[in-house]
Amino acid sequence: LGWLAPAHAQNAGKAPNLDDSLKIYAVGTVKTRLFQRLEGVGIYLGRGAVLTASHVVGRWPMLTNPRVLIANEQLPAQVIKQDSFEETDLALLSVDETQLPVGLRLRRNPVCKTPFRIGQAVVVVKPGKMARSRIMPPVRIPAQYRARFGTIVEDVEPAISGSGVFDAARHCLLGIVSRKILIGMAQTANQSAKKNTAEFAKYFVPAPVIAKFLPA
Repeated sequence: LGWLAPAHAQNAGKAPNLDDSLKIYAVGTVKTRLFQRLEGVGIYLGRGAVLTASHVVGRWPMLTNPRVLIANEQLPAQVIKQDSFEETDLALLSVDETQLPVGLRLRRNPVCKTPFRIGQAVVVVKPGKMARSRIMPPVRIPAQYRARFGTIVEDVEPAISGSGVFDAARHCLLGIVSRKILIGMAQTANQSAKKNTAEFAKYFVPAPVIAKFLPA
């Protein structure tokens, strides 16, 4: 029952041992809407391809001029494929690979092909930040959401829309974070009074769905 304990509690007193090699896959995304600069994140798959959540790109990418912040460069991005927020909530972007450093061009981030397991250790990655998390049991998801949002991780700080969820051992991509899910209320002591606090998890689009979404 190790998965019942939050990752931060299980690692209490231990120095973090996160592999920095995963950081290179995290990229930023930028779009412009009504003179506003809106920023998001995504994951670099190799060959100039970037995967993110669809709602990060927006419904009208031709009007928002999406760009990708990668290897200290801001590159124009073309939307290759995009599903709606109500579908898979995935978007695939492409940038000019020749504008990237050679070391990054050689990188490939495979999507995991083997099933994940409940309680599995994962690493959630966004630009400049990564943290340990764990895959939580679907029973924690409210019944009305369980069929559609059956894959969740603990709500660690890097887990924002478009962040990557990586297998901590094999470093393949298990999923892309899509949205926040309310999983219950916790009662915490607040000085002399007790206070109800909302508990959240993050739903991620799992690897099998990503594999079907990506063009051959």
